[in-house]
Amino acid sequence: MSVYKRRARILSIRVSDEEYIGLKRLCSASGARSVSDMAREAMRVLLSGATHEDTLGTRMEEVYTQVRSISRKIEELSDRLSTARELS
Repeated sequence: MSVYKRRARILSIRVSDEEYIGLKRLCSASGARSVSDMAREAMRVLLSGATHEDTLGTRMEEVYTQVRSISRKIEELSDRLSTARELS
């Protein structure tokens, strides 16, 4: 979240130890700064009407695009290496 808005309301929920551990793992895996930030983002997605599948699909497309880009770069480097070997 790049835009910080003043927050005036507090939500409080209770979770089990197992749920909290799962949330901390998910927070770490998703790169969120905190469990609160991750929960806030999840609520934003729900309030926007996007489904989990929409969000997951978007993220998977981003990953696919990055993998294609990396693959192209590897091919370019491989071609350069082959050319360098031929010239030696």
